[in-house]
Amino acid sequence: MRMRDRLLPILTAISIVLMSIQTPSALATSHKLTLSVSQKPNASETTVTLYGSLKPIRSKVTVKIQINTSGSWKSTIFSAKTSRTGTFKVVALGTALKSEVKYRATALVLNKRIYSNVQTVTIQQLPEISQTDTQTIIEALGPGSRIHGADISRWQHPNEKPIDFVKMYGAGIRFVMIKASDTRDITDATTLKYLKMDLAPAQAAGIITGFYHYAILPDVTDSPSIIKDAQAQAQKVIWRLASLGGYNEKELPYALDLEDNCVRLSASGSCAKYASRNAITLWASTFLAMVRDKTGRTPFLYSYSSFLENAMTRSPDLAQYPLWLAQYALDPADPLAQPGLKNGGCYVHSWTTSGCATTWTIWQYTSCGIAPKYGVPGTRLDLNVFRGSPNIFSNLTKGSWIPDVIDLMPTNEPTQMSVDSITATNTNKPVIFNVSVNRPNLNPVVTGTVKLILDPSAPVLPKPTQSAVRSTSGVWTLAVKGIPAGVFQGLITYVDISNTHATTSMPVTFTVTQGIAPTPTPTPVKPTPAPTKKPVVDSCAKQIRN
Repeated sequence: MRMRDRLLPILTAISIVLMSIQTPSALATSHKLTLSVSQKPNASETTVTLYGSLKPIRSKVTVKIQINTSGSWKSTIFSAKTSRTGTFKVVALGTALKSEVKYRATALVLNKRIYSNVQTVTIQQLPEISQTDTQTIIEALGPGSRIHGADISRWQHPNEKPIDFVKMYGAGIRFVMIKASDTRDITDATTLKYLKMDLAPAQAAGIITGFYHYAILPDVTDSPSIIKDAQAQAQKVIWRLASLGGYNEKELPYALDLEDNCVRLSASGSCAKYASRNAITLWASTFLAMVRDKTGRTPFLYSYSSFLENAMTRSPDLAQYPLWLAQYALDPADPLAQPGLKNGGCYVHSWTTSGCATTWTIWQYTSCGIAPKYGVPGTRLDLNVFRGSPNIFSNLTKGSWIPDVIDLMPTNEPTQMSVDSITATNTNKPVIFNVSVNRPNLNPVVTGTVKLILDPSAPVLPKPTQSAVRSTSGVWTLAVKGIPAGVFQGLITYVDISNTHATTSMPVTFTVTQGIAPTPTPTPVKPTPAPTKKPVVDSCAKQIRN
């Protein structure tokens, strides 16, 4: 046999093998990903199913859903793995209405990215019979055809400039939550100033108004003290609302802003002690129940998912209150965007459903709204959307509460003081006073602070420094530094800048001995380091800028 004849079968076999081998890229190119969408309309929210298949069949391939709302594709939080038959399915609630968006599926197959066909989706909803006067119905002009809102405080008044609420209304805002009270007295006084500036003009412009209270939790651990503090702060809210004339049908219920579980700061300003999960839950339940029972309206709770999960315990009592949830970097124009979902897991808290979703009522979706667009001085504005129809929104404004005379904040109400302990040692340490102040009904005072006034006939120079730290409502730890050796007389005095409670005083006598003078340590002279420029961080980089 000639050599050529012997090589021919071998070459033929090699060519057949080469023809059967394809590169991974070629194989991936041959795969096809499909996407279909179905809806199950409901009177409140629509169930949306995105499903498809991968051919040729490959199992356990991660398929991600992408959305195009503004001309570019970006990933959503939704993904699924293909089954043994190559199919995948994602089920979500469509809480946005009437907004047309485009979806596609994508997967990485053999190191090559492939994409499905594009599906254009408009979320459908069963028609709803309006129970609201057509002249007062709230228009859903926000992203995702939701009712659009904002929340404001003193930060929206740089240099005390007013807000143009007529322009805000023209830009589509239909409700605004106004900071109305604060645990801290000085901050609360500033809050009241801007509340009075904003409330009437906002309502005159046609905007529904709501209120919120920023809470600082007490530094106590026993349940009776926790309950007393929550009731005292709830009383402040009731008095504030009463001073505004109560609730009318242009107003949403009050909200409790609960987002900080630090109850004690260190000298450096960092948190030295956090409230326990049970303490925070008890405090919030007590506060919300008292506001609801007094005003006849169910208040909101404002917070964010990780706080609800990590700082509080699950409670059916809490779950009855509507949730105002903060979560940024999700686009509310996406009908399937769901705040309160965790990537790769589930937030577990009082508002978590069996399907891992969160039953939010208001969603604060950005802190980077374009303020001038809405008539707000400055550059940034918190923006919100309401979950639900105009009928549901209107129901939140139902039920007026007109306060009786007894519900109004008192003026110079008599107070009773108790100096529970005095710790005075030597000049190296501060003198510590533990002070309690109560109202006539023995409940703790709601506002105010305490200070030491030394006998003016024996002045102390230089003047000592004082720091009164609130442990809980009506209870303070007063530390006085810089008192020399000697025997001193003075007054522990309670004062209230809001004039709600009357000033009261109690005489005290204490002795301070001379402490050992510390040996001064020479401070080495160090060369001044060259200033380093801090990198500029754009806190709005990943946020929605509407």
